[in-house]
Amino acid sequence: MALLLSHSSNATPMSNDQGVRLDQWLVAARFFKTRHLANEAARRNHVNVNQQRAKPGKRVFTGDRVSIRKGPLTYDIEIIDLAEKRLAPALAAALYQEDDDSCERRRLRQAELQQQRNVGVAPGRPDKRQRRQLTKFRNL
Repeated sequence: MALLLSHSSNATPMSNDQGVRLDQWLVAARFFKTRHLANEAARRNHVNVNQQRAKPGKRVFTGDRVSIRKGPLTYDIEIIDLAEKRLAPALAAALYQEDDDSCERRRLRQAELQQQRNVGVAPGRPDKRQRRQLTKFRNL
């Protein structure tokens, strides 16, 4: 089995015919911080490649379409380049291209989540005035 190594450094984008493991690519593209987290996401069916469930060891190639669900957000991307090692943010962003629809859905969902956080009681302990109101309410 041939090892996939880049020609200059271990952390540069690469192109080849053998592909890269899905979990390694997800870490290189900075969707997950560690390979363990990428493995868990794939095992829990949060990552699909070409609209099919993908195991962590699945080989991905340029042109593959990947759907990644992280919490309430979903990323629909196309792989443009391959890498095995974690890259700098600017280089990692060049490994994929996100669909415009996916970007818009994600922005709307983030705004919706932000609005939900802003609604309701402010977190933290009540101040003196609020404590008096609570005591008065409880004693009724």
